[in-house]
Amino acid sequence: MCSRVKACHWIRLLCDISLLFTAQTDYAPYFYDNGPNSNNGNMALLNLSEDTPKGTQIYVLNGTDPEGQPVKYGMTSEPGSKEYFRVHPKSGTVTLIEELDREAQDEIEVFVSISDGLNKVAEKVSVFVMDANDERPQFPQNMPSIVDVPENTTSGSSIYKVQAVDRDAGSGGSVTYFLQVTSGHESRSSEPSTKFAIDHHSGVLRIKPGETLDYEKSRTHFITVVAKDGGGIYKGKQQVMSSSATLTINVIDAQDTPPVFVGTPYFGYVYEVSSPGSEIFTVFAKDGDMDNPNPIIYSIESGADGVFAINKTSGCITLKVYPAELKREIFNIKVKASEVSPEGKRLDFAVTTVTIRVVDLNNHPPTFFGENGPQNVFELTMYEHPPEGEFLRGLKITVNDSDQGSNAKFHLRLVGPGRMLRVVPQTVLNEAQVTVLVEDSAAMDFEKSQFLTFKLLAIEIDTPERFSATADIIIHLLDTNDNAPKFSSDFYIARIPENSPGGSSVVSVTATDPDSGLWGVVKYSIYGSGADLFLIQPDSGIIYTQPWASLDAEVKSKYNFYVKAEDSDGKYSLAEVFVTIMDLNDHSPAFNENSLEKTMVIGAPVKIEAVDEDAEEPNNVIEYSIMKSDPDDIFDMDADTGEIKLKPYIKSMDIVQNISNHKDCTWSVVVQAKDRGSPSFSTTTVVKIDITEATQLKGPLTSFLLKCRENPMQFLGLVSGVIIIMLFVTVFISTVIYVRNVKSNKILPSRRIIRRKRKPRRQDDFQQPFREECCGGKFRNEDLEIPTADNINRNNNVKGCSHRAPPSPPNAPDMPPPLPSHYRHGDREWTVPTVSASVASKTKKRSHRGKDNPVNTALVSELKLRLEQKNMANRY
Repeated sequence: MCSRVKACHWIRLLCDISLLFTAQTDYAPYFYDNGPNSNNGNMALLNLSEDTPKGTQIYVLNGTDPEGQPVKYGMTSEPGSKEYFRVHPKSGTVTLIEELDREAQDEIEVFVSISDGLNKVAEKVSVFVMDANDERPQFPQNMPSIVDVPENTTSGSSIYKVQAVDRDAGSGGSVTYFLQVTSGHESRSSEPSTKFAIDHHSGVLRIKPGETLDYEKSRTHFITVVAKDGGGIYKGKQQVMSSSATLTINVIDAQDTPPVFVGTPYFGYVYEVSSPGSEIFTVFAKDGDMDNPNPIIYSIESGADGVFAINKTSGCITLKVYPAELKREIFNIKVKASEVSPEGKRLDFAVTTVTIRVVDLNNHPPTFFGENGPQNVFELTMYEHPPEGEFLRGLKITVNDSDQGSNAKFHLRLVGPGRMLRVVPQTVLNEAQVTVLVEDSAAMDFEKSQFLTFKLLAIEIDTPERFSATADIIIHLLDTNDNAPKFSSDFYIARIPENSPGGSSVVSVTATDPDSGLWGVVKYSIYGSGADLFLIQPDSGIIYTQPWASLDAEVKSKYNFYVKAEDSDGKYSLAEVFVTIMDLNDHSPAFNENSLEKTMVIGAPVKIEAVDEDAEEPNNVIEYSIMKSDPDDIFDMDADTGEIKLKPYIKSMDIVQNISNHKDCTWSVVVQAKDRGSPSFSTTTVVKIDITEATQLKGPLTSFLLKCRENPMQFLGLVSGVIIIMLFVTVFISTVIYVRNVKSNKILPSRRIIRRKRKPRRQDDFQQPFREECCGGKFRNEDLEIPTADNINRNNNVKGCSHRAPPSPPNAPDMPPPLPSHYRHGDREWTVPTVSASVASKTKKRSHRGKDNPVNTALVSELKLRLEQKNMANRY
């Protein structure tokens, strides 16, 4: 037992020794120190920009274990500190988990550790947060918004210092200053101003050199101060940031403006009723420095001549003498307004001129005068429509104003209906004779108004009182015969039945003459080609038919004539009368005797005609009907046209013969013709109708036509086909003729023709050169190079001959054009004969082209020459 215990003790001891030996040989892991610019190691002295986005992998912790054991990484912060980083335990990747702000914390301390499972090594490292340009310049919150500056502050003076702070470092924290300036007025309008400047670095605000402030021009200036930083990198881009603040500069008024007179220029008046002490005019001036004005005192500098005085405080100018003692009519007085300081010292001043005029008092209005003194009513009697431009001789009017100068100047105006009259003169000074002229003669019409009333006004022009006077002008008009009678209508339309007896009333016309007396009495008469059957009452205007007149609408139904209305002086007017004779139903229909015997072909109708001599519808409209036929059920009749046809079921003579026992197939039909008048008249007659059957045609064409009766479209198709075939044939023939004409119209090169002198020969031989030759004689047609019998040249008179046509010449030119359509007998032309022909003359109209075609001329000349040569050869 003891030995076993000892053995266990030794074993434990050996294990402790083994562990001790092992612990002494296991070394701790460590970080690589790669310096501050490395992105892996122990993170010592790491620089990190504050604009680094959250979630960015910023570093890799890197270390090793001497024994090669795997290591793990860790990271902790000071207790209570904000954690900005997180490390992956195996890869050592460090990730930013919070946004950085250098202005809040520019250095971050963390503990980084590395462990191999047994040993753990921790190090305290510092991460430096580098600046980025993410801050704007900030103006202090207690910066004043209003700055008061006296207007007499000298140019270049400092008036305020602006200061802004940018918490960024480096260039991003440097601040420069700029201005945006506008000028404000009392009217609150703004405009650009350049009166201020700011030092870009210090922020001192000054009045620009050479510029001054003026309270009277601008009381307020609004200045926007812009603070900009020096720029810097933010999130990889260059960025300049700025901020602004607005300053209101109030200009404080200073005593630097002289007084200003209000309401200039000044004019005063001295009237004839003025007295010493009368107030003539009051001047008023105010200090130009309106915020702090000084009191004003007034004085007269010159021009008063001792007859005017002024109150030094109120500025009231008064008269010192009576107006009769004034030596001049106009006084120009120099008045001085001076500022007075609180100490009583006179400061700035201003001078103005007051013009005082001595004038007559306007105390007399214009007055109208007649022959016997002042008068306000003038009357005149005259005929209507006086000549335009003539003055009214019966009016004697004078107008007067007793004042003097401008007080006696007034305007005359005539007020009344229309613009009938005009007054002259229109402007009067003191006194004038008034003349009234006629301007619109047509408006002065007795028939419209028997008297006219006008107002004659006289109104002062240049006076404040505007005194005026009024006079009435009453004109009584006398009538003249200036109007012709006028009908109530330009034309009259009447209707009268044709059976009206003679002396019947037709229509009444009315004409009026607005003139008075005998001039207004109207007499009527009628005339015209249609007036023979009518007469008119001269006084009443009633138109009657002549006692002997017999009206018949069938003979003539329309009459028109003129009616004349005339006054006692021969002035007249015309109106046209249209009379229509109304037709009555007084004629019975009458049958045409030629239509009483008809031959009816089965399938075709026969027509019965009757005529009603009445003139109008419905009296002459006829209706036809069959009154009786034997048998009754064989015919139908069209009531409007009078056509009679067989019943539809009767299609052959066999049916007809079965219906009737008459072998001759002749029917007597009683037909009635009845008009539509009221009352209605009718006529009956017997129509004999002989029924026959159409002749039967034989052959295929007849059979086809009979079929076409049942189907008309087949016949239309046949006609269309024939038309199309004829159209194609016509086009083909036209094309062939056109091609042939084109070929025949080509002009071949013409040969040069040399004319030879003819040998002298006897006259009788030339007249009949072929008197001994015939078709079979010495003159052989094959020896002649002349056109063939088909008239190639189209200018030969070819005669019939029973010989063979000779061949055409090989070099003959193309044929000339045919004779014109206006060919005229009388012009002689030589023609070339055939073998059996002789030279003869032929009439031809000469071409309108002036000269013959060169080709025709050459061909005819050549033929004539050869013909003569052949003739001469045969003779000799």
